[in-house]
Amino acid sequence: MMTQIAFTLTTVLYVGATLLYLACLLRNGSRLQSLASKVLMVGFLAHCLAVIHRFIAAGHLPITNMHEALSFFALSIVGVYLYFEHRFKVGTMGSFVVPFALLNIIAAGMVPTELRPLNPALQSAWIYSHTILAFGAYAFFTISGCVAALYLIQSHFLKKKHLGQMFQKLPSLDVLDEIGYRCLAFGFPLLTVAIITGAIWASQAWGSYWSWDPKETWSLITWFIYAALLHGRLTTGWRGRRAAFLTIAGFLIMLFTFIGVNLWLPGLHSYT
Repeated sequence: MMTQIAFTLTTVLYVGATLLYLACLLRNGSRLQSLASKVLMVGFLAHCLAVIHRFIAAGHLPITNMHEALSFFALSIVGVYLYFEHRFKVGTMGSFVVPFALLNIIAAGMVPTELRPLNPALQSAWIYSHTILAFGAYAFFTISGCVAALYLIQSHFLKKKHLGQMFQKLPSLDVLDEIGYRCLAFGFPLLTVAIITGAIWASQAWGSYWSWDPKETWSLITWFIYAALLHGRLTTGWRGRRAAFLTIAGFLIMLFTFIGVNLWLPGLHSYT
C-alpha cells in the first residue's frame, strides 16, 4: 500500500515538474525554473521511497519485471539529470529529459505491478552490481540522446540565424558538447563493467559466460556504437552534427536493447 501511494505521488510530481519545465520554454523567470527543479527533486525523493519500500517488501532489488525496470530506469534518468542541472545550471534541458522520465513512469504504472518470487537464476549478489551499473549507463546515454537532440536544434537555429527567445533559453553548443562528452565518459565504462559482471553472473547461473542471447547481442551492439563515439571524440575530437546523429542512433538502439528486446525477442533476460 505504501509503495503504491509513493509511486502515485511520484507520478503526480513528475507530471507537475514536466509542465513546469515546458513552461520554462515559453516564459521567462528564474523562479519558474527553480520551482520546476524543486518539484522534480521532491518527486525524485518520493520515487526513492517507492523503490526502497518495494525493495523491503520484495526482499530483492526491484528490477526483475517490466514495471520495476521502467520505474528504476526513470529514477536513474532523473537522478543523473539532477546532477547535470546542478552542475551546469541547465534548467531548460529538463524540458526534454523530464518528459521522457515521465513517460517511463506512466508506462510502469500501466503494466502488472504485483510482486513475484525471484527466479532462482536471479538469486545472486551479482544482481546488484550488474543491474545498477547497466541502469546507470542507460541513464547517462538517455541524457546524451536528449543533449544530442538539443545540439541539433541549436545548430539549426544558428544555421538559419534564428537567434530568438528559444535559442537564448537553451544551453549553448559548447555546454551541450561538454555534457554529451561527460555522459559518454561516465556511461561507457558503466556499460563495459555491466557487461563483464553480467557475463560472470551468466556463467554462475547458466554455465556459460556468453550464449548470444538477444539481450547479450544487442548489448554488445550498443557497446560498439558508444565505443566508436568515445573513440572518435578522444582521438580525432569528433563532434558536431554527425556525432549528434550517431548519439541519437545509439540512444535508440539502447532503448531497443532495454525495452524492444524484451517485447519482441524474448530470451533468458526477458522481463515479464
